[in-house]
Amino acid sequence: MRTFPPPFIKKLRFPTKDGIMELNGDQVTAKRRFLAAPEKVLFDPSNPELFFLVGSKLSAIDKEQLLKLLDEQPETFLLGWSMTFRGCLPNLACHALNIGPEHKPIAQKCRKLALERATIVLEEVEHLLASGTIREVQYPVWFSNTVVVKKKNGKWRVCIDFTDLNKACPKDPFLLPQIDQLVDSVLGHARLSFLDAFQGLSSNPNECGRLREDVFYHTKRVYCYKVMPFGLKNAGATYQRMVSKMFGHLIGKTVEVYIDDMLIKSLREEDHVANLLQVFDILGGSRLRLNASKCTFGVSSGKFLDHVVSRRGIEANPDQIDALVDLAEPRNIKQIQRLTGMVAAFGRFISRLADKCKPFFQLLGKKSKFVWDEECSAAFQGIKAYLLTPLCLSIPNLGEPLF
Repeated sequence: MRTFPPPFIKKLRFPTKDGIMELNGDQVTAKRRFLAAPEKVLFDPSNPELFFLVGSKLSAIDKEQLLKLLDEQPETFLLGWSMTFRGCLPNLACHALNIGPEHKPIAQKCRKLALERATIVLEEVEHLLASGTIREVQYPVWFSNTVVVKKKNGKWRVCIDFTDLNKACPKDPFLLPQIDQLVDSVLGHARLSFLDAFQGLSSNPNECGRLREDVFYHTKRVYCYKVMPFGLKNAGATYQRMVSKMFGHLIGKTVEVYIDDMLIKSLREEDHVANLLQVFDILGGSRLRLNASKCTFGVSSGKFLDHVVSRRGIEANPDQIDALVDLAEPRNIKQIQRLTGMVAAFGRFISRLADKCKPFFQLLGKKSKFVWDEECSAAFQGIKAYLLTPLCLSIPNLGEPLF
C-alpha cells in the first residue's frame, strides 16, 4: 500500500495488519503553501521601487475593496524622500533630553570616515536637510560623531554615537509592551496587515526652545535634529507613549503596536477593510506616515516581532532557525556565549531548554581550559534537530482538556 499524506498534515498514523504505520507530511512544502508570498502592487508603473504588498489569496471582491481603500490614502504613505517629512504633531509626544545637572557637556573628538562611508553620510545629510529633519547650528555644547552601520537588506544606515549624551540622561520608566503577550494576541485572527512607519523614531519632534544637545558633525558643518533621532536612550519609550496615545481605544482589539511595528488584525475577513480605515484616519490626523514598500495588507500570516504569526499559531522565525542550524561548533568561550544567546531566543519553542543546554552552561562555569567533548557535540546537534522539527504554538480552546 502506498499512502501520501497531504503536506499540511504533520503526522498520520493508521492501523495495518503489521501494526501501526506512521507517515510524516512534508513540512517544507506545507510552510511554503501556508506562507504564500504576497503580491506586489505598484503605485506608479513607471517607478518599480514604489509599491506595497497585498495578500495573494484574497478573493476578487476583497482585493478590489482593499486596493480601492489604499488608492484613497495617498497622504498616508510617504513615497521616498521626494516629499517633505514634517513628523507627528507635537501634542502627541515631544521628546525631551532631561540631562542631569551634575553632568558636564562632552564634545567628542571628530573621527575620520573612509571615503565610501563619508559619501554615504553626505547623501544622508542632504536627504535630511531636504526633508526638514535637521538644521545647521552654531556653538554647540554637546557634540557626537556619525556612525555608519549595515542593515539587514545590505544598505547602509547613518546613526549618531550618543554614548556620552545617553549616560547623562536618566532612564524613562515608561514600560514597553511584553513581546510574548503581543504575539499571543494575534492568534485566532483571520486577516492581518503589517505596517511600517516611515523613519520610525524620527517621527517625533524634539523639545522646542532649548539648547541643542543632539548635535553631530559633517564636512566642517554642525547639525542638530528637529525630530527625535535614532540612538537616544529614551527614544523607544517616547515613541511607544505616542503610539499608545494615538491608538489607545483600538490597542488590544484591532491594533497591536510595539514601538514602530504595527499590526492590524481582524477576527472576520469582511471587517478588515473597515479596521484599516480606522487606522488610516488616525494616521492622517497625527501626520504619521507609512513606508509603503515595507507594508503588507490582507494576509493570513506574516512576521511580527521576530515570530511567524497566523490564525493557527505561532512559529519561530525561520531566518533565526537557519542561522542556528548553519552555525559551526564553538571553539572558545565567546562562541559558546553566542550559541547560548541564540538558543535562548527559542526558549518558548524548546521544551526543557535548560536540560538540553546543560553541557554549554557547564563550559561557561568552568575556569579550566575550554574542552568541547562528545556530550557537547551531541547536545548541539540535538538542538539543531529539534528546531528542524516544525514548532507551532497554539492557544487552547476554552472548555477542552489540555491533555
